[in-house]
Amino acid sequence: MSTARRLRVEVAIVLGLSLGASAVYAVVSLIAKLTEERALGDQSVALNPSRSTREWLDFTYQFLDPFFGLFAVALVVYLLWRPGVDPFRRIGLDLSRPGRDAASGLLLVAVIGLPGLALYAIGRALGVTVAVQTSPADWFWWTVPILVFRALEAALTEEVIAVGYLFTRLRELGVGPWTTIISSALLRGTYHLYQGFGPFVGNAAMGIVFGWCYQRWGRTMPLVIAHFVLDVVSFVGYPLAVGWWPDLFVPPAG
Repeated sequence: MSTARRLRVEVAIVLGLSLGASAVYAVVSLIAKLTEERALGDQSVALNPSRSTREWLDFTYQFLDPFFGLFAVALVVYLLWRPGVDPFRRIGLDLSRPGRDAASGLLLVAVIGLPGLALYAIGRALGVTVAVQTSPADWFWWTVPILVFRALEAALTEEVIAVGYLFTRLRELGVGPWTTIISSALLRGTYHLYQGFGPFVGNAAMGIVFGWCYQRWGRTMPLVIAHFVLDVVSFVGYPLAVGWWPDLFVPPAG
């Protein structure tokens, strides 16, 4: 098997075990929502729902979900390993530039955060975005740590696989930079389609910005930091958002 063919098969397997599978499920979920009697804007989706009425069992499920999700990240880091080459440094997922990476990440938070919230509000107003419930209704002492852990897993999974790994492999396959950026952005938007069309557009735009930054900086760490901060604010700040903007965030009744 040629090197190019092996890499294409490898990419297909990695995506089939991770974000590619999520994209397929998201498309099916959107079709299911569009074919319901209720309009898309009258539906809701829970990102971190309770998994059991028994607290210890709910905690166990909530912990195991992101824990095993990180094995996909471990897989692609392993696949990027070469003798004498640090796979973390290869995609810029290291602590060699903590100050600059943190500053770049927070800049991305400012660039992505407010426009993303505005796009969500527009999508809700147009009825093309479902109400997104980002945290469970019942909170326990472990809820915030678990939400932070989930935010970390989501940030690492999306930025390491959809950007660091995918950009590296597509570059090795001779794919141009903008084709790579657009492909990664469309993948990012597609696996958010279960939330409606608004999040697809918003996440695809986020993918273009993040992809351009990765091509320029060669580092995933700022992207991971930005994604992590955005998700922590979204998950942990959900009760405040419900209180301030109930029309946007309160799931429709029925």
